[in-house]
Amino acid sequence: MATATATKTFEYSYRDRQGKLVKGKLDAPSEDVLIQRLRSQGYAPLGIKQANTGLSMEIKLPGSNKIDLKDLAIMSRQFATMIDSGLSLLKALSILAEQTESKPLARVLNDVRGDVEGGASLSSAMAKHTKAFPPLMINMCRAGEVGGFLDQVLLQIASNMEAEVKLRSKIKSAMTYPVVVFVMAIIAVVGMLLFIVPIFSNMFASLGGTLPAPTRALVFLSGAMKIAAPVILVLAVPAGALWRRNKSKESVRRVVDPLKLKVPIFGDLFRKVAISRFTRNLGTMLHAGVPILRSLEIVGEAAGNVVLRDAARAVEDSVRQGRPLAAPLAEHKVFPPMVVQMLAVGEDTGAMDTMLEKISEFYDQEVEATTEALTSIIEPLMIAVLGSLIGAMIVALYMPIFSVFNLIS
Repeated sequence: MATATATKTFEYSYRDRQGKLVKGKLDAPSEDVLIQRLRSQGYAPLGIKQANTGLSMEIKLPGSNKIDLKDLAIMSRQFATMIDSGLSLLKALSILAEQTESKPLARVLNDVRGDVEGGASLSSAMAKHTKAFPPLMINMCRAGEVGGFLDQVLLQIASNMEAEVKLRSKIKSAMTYPVVVFVMAIIAVVGMLLFIVPIFSNMFASLGGTLPAPTRALVFLSGAMKIAAPVILVLAVPAGALWRRNKSKESVRRVVDPLKLKVPIFGDLFRKVAISRFTRNLGTMLHAGVPILRSLEIVGEAAGNVVLRDAARAVEDSVRQGRPLAAPLAEHKVFPPMVVQMLAVGEDTGAMDTMLEKISEFYDQEVEATTEALTSIIEPLMIAVLGSLIGAMIVALYMPIFSVFNLIS
C-alpha cells in the first residue's frame, strides 16, 4: 500500500493529442511509477523532475488534513459523471486527484489509484482510508461494483452527501446567531466587571456612605471576577482538550446524547435532524443494494446519537430473528408514530427505500421550518436579554450618583 509519507511531488510535461504542451504536478512514490501512470493514460512524458519544495513547503494548520464532506460530495458527483461517460476507473481517479481543491483528498485519491492500479477493487482501496471515506460510501461502492452500477451508486452518494451538507448548513444558520450574541454578552459583562465597575467602586469608596444593594452586589461580582477570570482562562484550554479527547467515549455519549434531545427549544431540532439523517442514509443504502443488516449497522453509527444507534441495533436484532423492521422502532420514543407507521407500510409494500426517502424529505422540510422559526424567535429574545443585562448593570452603577450630592455635603 502506498502511503502519503512515501510519495514525492514531481513536475512533468507532455504534449497532448493536439500537440499542445501540458505541464503539471503529481504525487507518486517514484519517477518510474509516474511515467507508467502517464503512459497508461496515453501520454508520452517529455520531462519529469522532482519538484523543488525548499521554498514552497506547505504549512499545515490544525485541521488542515481533514477532508470536508462537501469535497466528498463534489468528488462523488464528478466521479459518477466520468464513469458514466466511459472513462476508465484509473483515468477518472487521476483527474479527480488533479482537480480537487482539497490537498488531503488528492493525496488519498492518489493512494486509492495506486491500489486500484495494483489490482485491488475500488471499495477495497477506499476501505484502507476510513478517516477519509465514511463506511456508508465504502459499502455502497462495494454494492455498486458487485451489481455493475457504480455510476448510479456514486450519484446516490453525491445526492446523499449534498443533502447532509445542506442539513448541516441549516443547523449552523440556526445556531450561529444565538451563539454569537451569547458570546458578545459574556464579553460585555466580563469587560464591565473587570474594567468599568472598579472605577466606579473606587469613586464610591472615596465618597463614603452606604451603597444601594444592587451596586454592592455588582461590586462584589467585580471583585470575584478579578479572581475567577485568570482561573477560567487557565482551565479553559485543558478543559477543551479533555472534552475533545473524551466526547466520543461511550460513557460520555450515554449522558450527553440523550440530553441533546431534551434541551428546551433546540432538542426538537436535534431530534428532527437525527431522524432525517437516519432515514436518508438507510434509504440510500437499501436502494444501492447494501444488505439490510449491514445497512442498519452503518446508519446506526452514522446517526450521531446513541439513542438512534440503540434503536438501529434493536431493529437489526429484530430483522435477524425474522421479525418486522418497524415494530422495534415503536418502543423508542425518539421516533414519532408517523415514522413507524410509514415504515410499516413500506415494509408491507416492498418499497422501504422509497418510503424512507419520503420521510427524510419531510423531516428536511421540518428542519428548515424549525430553524426559520427559531431564528425569528431567538433574534429579538437575545437582543432583549442582552439589553436587559447591560441595562441592569448600568442602572446599578448610576444609582449611587443620584445621592452623590448628599454624600459630598
